[in-house]
Amino acid sequence: MEAFNSFVRFKEPPNLFFSRDDTVSASKNAGVSKPTSIRAANSVSSVGKSTRVSKTFQGKPKFAAISISPRKSRIGAGLAADAERVRIREELRRETEETLEWGSVCSQVSAFVSTSVGRALCRSGNLPVGRDREESEKLLDQTAAAVLLPRPLDFSGIDDVSEIVRAAVAGELLGIRELCAIERSLQSARRVFEQLEQISADESSDRYTSLLEILQDCDFLVELANQIAFCIDGKLSIVLDQASMKLESIRMERRKNMEKLESFLKEVSMKVFQSGGIDSPLVTKRRSRMCVGIKASHKSLLPEGIVLSSSSSGATYFIEPRDAIELNNMEVRLFNDEKAEELAILGVLTSEIAHAETKIRYLMEKILELDLAVARGAYALWNGGVRPYLIQDYERFKSIITGDTLSVDIESIQHPLLLEPSLRHLPSVSEKGGGSSILFDRRNLSIDSEEFLEVEPPVPVDFKIENSTKVVVISGPNTGGKTATMKTLGLASIMSKAGMFLSARDQPKLPWFDQILADIGDHQSLEHNLSTFSGHISRICKITEVASENSLVLIDEIGSGTDPSEGVALSTCILRYLADHANLSVVTTHYADLSRLKSGDSRFENAAMEFCLETLQPTFRILWGSTGNSNALSIAKSIGFDQKMLDRAEEWVKKLEPDRERERQGSLYQSLLEERNLLEAQANEAALVLEEVKKLHSEIQSEAEDIDKRVAALKAKESHLVQQELKIVKSKMDSIIEDFESRIQSATLDQFSSIMRESETAIASIVAAHSPKDDMSYVSTESGSSYLPQIGDQVYVTGLGDKVATVVAAPAEDGTTTVQYGKIKVRVKRNDMRLVQSSSGRHNSALQPRGQIRRWNKGPATESNMDEEAAFGPAVRTSKNTVDLRGKRVEEASHRLQMAILGCKSRGVLFIVHGTGTGAVKECVLEVLRNHPRVAKFEEESPMNYGCTVAYIK
Repeated sequence: MEAFNSFVRFKEPPNLFFSRDDTVSASKNAGVSKPTSIRAANSVSSVGKSTRVSKTFQGKPKFAAISISPRKSRIGAGLAADAERVRIREELRRETEETLEWGSVCSQVSAFVSTSVGRALCRSGNLPVGRDREESEKLLDQTAAAVLLPRPLDFSGIDDVSEIVRAAVAGELLGIRELCAIERSLQSARRVFEQLEQISADESSDRYTSLLEILQDCDFLVELANQIAFCIDGKLSIVLDQASMKLESIRMERRKNMEKLESFLKEVSMKVFQSGGIDSPLVTKRRSRMCVGIKASHKSLLPEGIVLSSSSSGATYFIEPRDAIELNNMEVRLFNDEKAEELAILGVLTSEIAHAETKIRYLMEKILELDLAVARGAYALWNGGVRPYLIQDYERFKSIITGDTLSVDIESIQHPLLLEPSLRHLPSVSEKGGGSSILFDRRNLSIDSEEFLEVEPPVPVDFKIENSTKVVVISGPNTGGKTATMKTLGLASIMSKAGMFLSARDQPKLPWFDQILADIGDHQSLEHNLSTFSGHISRICKITEVASENSLVLIDEIGSGTDPSEGVALSTCILRYLADHANLSVVTTHYADLSRLKSGDSRFENAAMEFCLETLQPTFRILWGSTGNSNALSIAKSIGFDQKMLDRAEEWVKKLEPDRERERQGSLYQSLLEERNLLEAQANEAALVLEEVKKLHSEIQSEAEDIDKRVAALKAKESHLVQQELKIVKSKMDSIIEDFESRIQSATLDQFSSIMRESETAIASIVAAHSPKDDMSYVSTESGSSYLPQIGDQVYVTGLGDKVATVVAAPAEDGTTTVQYGKIKVRVKRNDMRLVQSSSGRHNSALQPRGQIRRWNKGPATESNMDEEAAFGPAVRTSKNTVDLRGKRVEEASHRLQMAILGCKSRGVLFIVHGTGTGAVKECVLEVLRNHPRVAKFEEESPMNYGCTVAYIK
């Protein structure tokens, strides 16, 4: 095309006709550029061309004619060659897409498309494909954003208006239905954009930017849509009175005229009825004119009326009375005026649509682009697809420097058409809102979940191709999956170019190919006189003509259909050519000689399809770096071929194949299988460990994030309880004070002391009631005799009814001590008071500080027990290894604890939360843990786990 444009701009290049003298003289007179432009203008002029050329170039037209002809011929030949290459490239593209069944994949996507235009596009196999890497990345960004949509976009109401717009531009008058379709599509397009904006605003992120950019610069023609809606009622399919003042006036006048006409005819019909001219009054319309029914025998009742029609039997005439003629004429005139005004309004709206043709088409194209993006996202969720990463040549060299040696790195990819039967059925396109609604119904389903799968999925394939590899030779048995593997790679390349996700693991990586050229299948054609081999070679010839340094070439059974020696020689030359001119070529073959090309050229790589010799069945797995056997005899045996013929064939194989070569290949193949099995086992084990670590990390992270909220909630709860207790105490103290004040006002001097003591006693009881009783107790009587009071000690005084008093003075020489109870100070003997101290003196647990971990092990601490203790995992508390018994009765707590111990995994850690209440649940927990056979040991509450006991399960 560039050559064509250049040819149009410069039909006769001016520099071709310059002689040295002309150039020098032109330079002296006005500079080089000005004469050049003048002569160029003269040279491209078509009128009087020969005269101007002869005049300008001083009598050198013959030289000009001799020079122009070869130039034109070369340009014409170049254009023809380019046009032929474009034709071949387009032909191969269509054939490749048909071979790889790209149309079937597009049909799968069509089930998720909402608009009729998008469904038609997908069903025809014309899903847009990126023309360069940047465009493909843009499509992938749109798909990634569509996958994250929290709810479906409503595309209902958007119709295919392309034909309507074309008719408007062609000058055809649009009807009410067509105008309503335009208005409905414009309003729906605006609604879709508003939905997308709302979703983006709710999320407060830029994850949907790629989708918003599709409609960002679109003109939704709100004014045109409102104008159509103002003039037309889409539900009733009529032009509204408000469309124009003239139409409103005409319809008002027509209604008035019709009222007069109907009133007059009803009056006439009633008179006819009363005269016996009709069985019942009848007013009707015949030939677009209002009239009355009358019996033929009573026609004389309307002497000057006009007979418009009669009944089928001729017994009834339909007559227009003379006085109704003018009113009917007025009705006809007004009806015609109304229709003319309606057509004028439709014509105005049609012209508006014609003027907005470009904007409407652009808007509908963008709506289609958005619909396809959402459909690709829904399709990716449906088949569990992941986003591919596209690389270019400069990235391949960069990856070599950084140590990444793979240009194609796809793990566990599955062919989308083979995967479809194992998935749930595609959504029906008749569903309301289109098929994209499945995007949100199956967001949480995994491709590996049993609920999602219906039948056994296809065997996944791995592609590991290094940067330096240009040609991959795949060998192996028939029905082993070579062709399906090659098709999977080609289809994955097209899907990634079209912005579609691949059914693979992790992040697939592959180059962006400008062309995918495939020769797969039999191209025999009797119509074109092509045999199997000639059709095969003809196709390869076309591929070599158009292949570029960014192309992917796929050839099935290269060099087959002819003499093996000649086929190998021809195939070798073809592969060496493709290694120089294509980005990557993948071929399948049964020729062992082609697999030996790797030894002499590092750009070649071998791969083999695995075949199980025990079951005589292919496993459909690819072994990279290996060379596979055809296993033709094994396959024939599994099919049921005659054993005698197979035995004879085996003898010929032994004669033709040296023993050492056979043994070497067998041992190499077996060692590769063993090494692969070992690596797979190690990889599976590492994957399991990694999955458990990730799961534990996720649990710990979620628990850590929740700690602050739990601490705040506990603080708030404790603060609320303290506030409530303070309110209760304050109310009690207020009541005591009010009672004291009320009694003191009417009390005598003798009653004052008793009232004071009673009030102090009540206050002291309140204080004692809200003191931490669990930590306080009496000193034993034996230790009371040896007690030496200290200032500030809290003591129980026997003479005050065992009330708590405070020592305010040191003991005197007579053994008495001054204590204060409320406002009363008394001297008390040392034997009459007992020190208040913590309850730890009464329990065995007093020997252990509060919060210290108490461990209990079954059996002596032998070396085996030490090893067993080391085998337990880290004691990290999560929601899954915690049982909460707070608020439970003892029997219920015991039952739940035993169930939790039985459900705990081996060598696990179980956290039992029993709280710090009465202690009944805690004692029950400890009793169960001591006697349960699965409990290896347990630890009581610690400073980090108040009210929680940790048990270690065997």
